[in-house]
Amino acid sequence: MPPRGVFILPPQQAPRPATPEACVDLAIERVGKRIVLGLPLGLGKANHIANAFYARAKADPGIKLTIFTALTLERPAAPNALAARLLDPVSERLYGGYPDLDYARDRRRNALPGNVRVKEFFLPPGGLLNNASAQRDYVSANYTHAGRAILNAGVNVAAQMVAPGPQGRISLSCNPDLSLDLIPALHERRKAGAPAVVLGELNAALPFMGQRADIPEDWFDALYDAGEYTLFPIPREAVGLPAWSIGLHASTLVRDGGTLQTGIGALSDAVAAALKLRHLDNTAWRSAIGTLGSDMDLARQCGGLEPFEDGLYGCSEMLTLGLLDLFQSGLLGRRVSDDIARQEALLADPASLREDEGIALHGGFFAGPGELYDRLRSLSDTERARIDMTSVARVNDLYGHEELARLQRQHARFINTAMMVNGRGAAISDTLADGRVVSGVGGQYNFSAMAHELEGARSVILVRATRQTGGETRSNIVWTGGEVTVPRHLRDIVITEYGVADLRGRTDRDVAIALAKIADKRFQDAFLDEAKAAGKLEKDYTLPETARQNTPERLKEQLQPATASGTLVKFPFGSDLTDTEQALREALEWLAQRNTGWKARAKLIVSALTRAPEASRFDTALQRMGLANPSSFKERLEQKLVCLALERTGAPA
Repeated sequence: MPPRGVFILPPQQAPRPATPEACVDLAIERVGKRIVLGLPLGLGKANHIANAFYARAKADPGIKLTIFTALTLERPAAPNALAARLLDPVSERLYGGYPDLDYARDRRRNALPGNVRVKEFFLPPGGLLNNASAQRDYVSANYTHAGRAILNAGVNVAAQMVAPGPQGRISLSCNPDLSLDLIPALHERRKAGAPAVVLGELNAALPFMGQRADIPEDWFDALYDAGEYTLFPIPREAVGLPAWSIGLHASTLVRDGGTLQTGIGALSDAVAAALKLRHLDNTAWRSAIGTLGSDMDLARQCGGLEPFEDGLYGCSEMLTLGLLDLFQSGLLGRRVSDDIARQEALLADPASLREDEGIALHGGFFAGPGELYDRLRSLSDTERARIDMTSVARVNDLYGHEELARLQRQHARFINTAMMVNGRGAAISDTLADGRVVSGVGGQYNFSAMAHELEGARSVILVRATRQTGGETRSNIVWTGGEVTVPRHLRDIVITEYGVADLRGRTDRDVAIALAKIADKRFQDAFLDEAKAAGKLEKDYTLPETARQNTPERLKEQLQPATASGTLVKFPFGSDLTDTEQALREALEWLAQRNTGWKARAKLIVSALTRAPEASRFDTALQRMGLANPSSFKERLEQKLVCLALERTGAPA
C-alpha cells in the first residue's frame, strides 16, 4: 500500500486524501452543509473520518450534521473509583490504540451541539438507558429494514472502515451487512441527480474477507489511508452455571445436517461451547445433560444426541468467535451452493460436493474480542473462501432469494436471547416497560418469523430465569412486562437454566404451565396466581412436584461433577483478562448488584466490616487492585468489600 497521504490514481484505485479533514472538504463541496452521515453498525465505522465530520460541525454552526448508525462502540468506563482500579489498566491494555468516537463521548455527557443529531437503530445493550439524547433519537427498525430507514432519512454521505487488498480491490470485511445494498443505492441516487459521497477508511488491521465483501475500489469516491489501528475488542462475558445449563439444553435441539444462527454474549457462547462438547466429547456432554434432566424425547424429535457427522451450515447475521471456533473445529462443515440447481444436487447427493466449492458460513457483520480478529486474519485461503460476509437481507430473511434459502436452510435453529418472556410466550428483548430502549430489535423478529416459514425450522429464545435489580432477585418469566420484541403468535421454544418449554401450537393454558415449569421456584406461585386471575388456568391447578426443584442450589449440585472435571469452564473461548482479573471482575459485579439504594449499601458495608475474610487470603488480587496496604479508612473499607465479594463469588485464595 502507498504511504499515508500519497495521492495516486492508478486504474480502478480511488483517490486518497491526505487527511480525514480533506474527506470532509470533498463531502461539503459535493453535498453542501446539510450532511446525513451513514456509519456502519458496530466495528466498521470510519472513526477518523467520523471525528473529522463531528469536529467540523462543532466548529461551524452552519453545518447541520445527522449521524445515522447503530451500536456505537465505546471503551468500558469504570462506574466508580473502586472499579477503576481494575478497569483502567485493562482498558489501556486493550484499547490503547483505538481512536475513540468524539460524538459518543459528548453524547454520553448529553453535550452534543444543537446542530448535530445521532440516530441509532441499535444501542449498546443497557449502556444508554438514562441518556436523554440517545433515547430520543432511537429509531426502531428491524435490521433488514434499517437500510431503507437510512435512505429515507436522506443519507448523502457514507463512511466505512475497509480492509486493503490487491490493487484495485478492497474488502467491506466486518460490515457488508447494509453497505452492499446502501452504497449501490447511493450510486443510483447520484445518477438521478442527487448529490452523494461514499468514503472509505483503510485500516491494515482489518481482516480481508472475500466473496461478496470483496469489491472494487471505485465503489468509493475517496479512501483515507489510516495505516493500522486497534480494532475495538468486545470483552468476553463469563459463562456461569446458569448460562452453561441453558447452552447444554439448547445443544440437544440442534439437528445434524441442519442450519445454525446464534447471537452474542455469554448465553450464545454457552450454546457454541455445548455444541462443541457434544461433537468432540460426546460422553462428557451426555453426562452433563443427563444430570440436568434434559428432555430426551424432545431432543430426539427436534435435535439429536450424537456428534455431528454431516455438520452444520452457519447462517447468522453476526459472525462471533463461538461460530468461528465451531467452523475451525469442523462442526460447521455442511457447505451450501448459491446456485439453485447445484444446491438441489447437493441435497440429493451430499457426497458430490467438490473440495473447492461451497460456503459453510454466511454472515452479515462481525465484532468480538481481539482473538476473533486474530483468527480471521490468520485464516487459510481455503477457510477464507468458505466464509461469505454478505448483505444482512440475504442472511436474515427470505425475500428475494426464497427458493435458494429454503434449499440451504435445512432444519434451521435460530437461537437468540431475551431479557424476559411473558406469560403468553412473547419475547421482551429490547425495551423496558417505561419505553426506555435497552438495545434494539436487530434480527430477532426476522429469525423468529423465518422459523415459522421454513420447513423443519425452530426459533429458540434463551432467557435467564432471574436477574438482579436494585439488590433484589427478580424473575424473567413474567406475566406482563416491557414492550414485546417477538409477539405471542411467533412463540416457539423458550429455554432457561431449568429446562425447555416447547410452546409452538400450544394453548394459552399450556403455555402458562410450560413457562411456570422452567421458572425459578421462588416466583412460580406468583406467576401461576396471575395466570389464574387472567382466566388462563383453573383455580385449583398446581404444578407437579418435579417442577418445584428449580433453585440455584440444585443447579449447582447437578452440574458439580462437570464443573469439578473441568468440562464446564467460565471462559470456553478464552479471556482477555488474567485469572486474577476475572475473579475481581466477578467480585465487583457482585458488589454492584448489591450496592443500589442506601439500605442495600448500608447492609453491604456492615457485612464487609463484620464478615470479610482476612486480607492475606486474597493477597494477589489485592495487589492487583492496589489495596494490599491501605492507607486510609476509605481504602481499608474498599479492601474489606473486595475480600467479601471475592469470598462470596468463590474466588480461589
